[in-house]
Amino acid sequence: MTEFLELAGGRIAYDVAGEGPLVVLAHGMGDNREAFREVATQLVAAGYRVANVDQRGHGESSAEWPSYTRTDAAADLLAVVRHLGGPAVLVGHSFAGGAATIAAAQEPELVSAIVEVTPFTRAQKPDLGGLFTNARYRRGMLLLTGMGLTGSLDKWTSYLEHAVPGARPAGFAEHLGSIKADLSRPGRMKVLRKVGTSSAADAGARLGDVRCPALVVQGSLDPDWASPRAEGEAVVAAMPAGLGRLEVIEGAGHYPHVQFPDALVALILGFLKEQR
Repeated sequence: MTEFLELAGGRIAYDVAGEGPLVVLAHGMGDNREAFREVATQLVAAGYRVANVDQRGHGESSAEWPSYTRTDAAADLLAVVRHLGGPAVLVGHSFAGGAATIAAAQEPELVSAIVEVTPFTRAQKPDLGGLFTNARYRRGMLLLTGMGLTGSLDKWTSYLEHAVPGARPAGFAEHLGSIKADLSRPGRMKVLRKVGTSSAADAGARLGDVRCPALVVQGSLDPDWASPRAEGEAVVAAMPAGLGRLEVIEGAGHYPHVQFPDALVALILGFLKEQR
């Protein structure tokens, strides 16, 4: 059942299930909370209370916010944690990985651990060498750039298909349909373009301020980087020594939680068990 949290500037939609320590799931740009549905179900079965959030401007959340930065998203996540009673583990995908970093740095008493799934947590620039040598990366960048320049929903959905390589997981077509329906609503593609052009510099600047354990998960075939492992290593290296660690899911693209939820949940549960 969808619940709503009213904040200055809009409202955030989420659902909550289970009992136990709180875990908050936050999807990436141009998506909705259905992306984490299978992960949420498994975490609830493992004994966690799970809040699955629609980011501002996405899903059932409102879309008339004044801005859409990672710092904004971090404030939304912290508001959800306060409302539900923290502390919480924050699991953020892509754009929301950066938001989880900021939230953990800003209010460490509310964030017990963070999991960053294929995160955009550092300011990016194109890998020119990779564009020439890595066809997967080159196509991903062309599709993302095309969406950013034209606001084309077709280019965005083509990117989503490209970013989930190999056999399609169960329910993928239905989830893609829900994304298309969301983004066809008035103003939603405008939100996507704003999120896509927001710099990750605010998140990168706070990596050194994180004080809780952190797990970074990359997909080996993520088209957003010429070397997903190298990007994950750079995120971990920018954190205080000993706090972060990197895991790579082989065969996964930019959406491991959609493509290989069992593998991602196993990594999350193993990581959280270590924190007890």
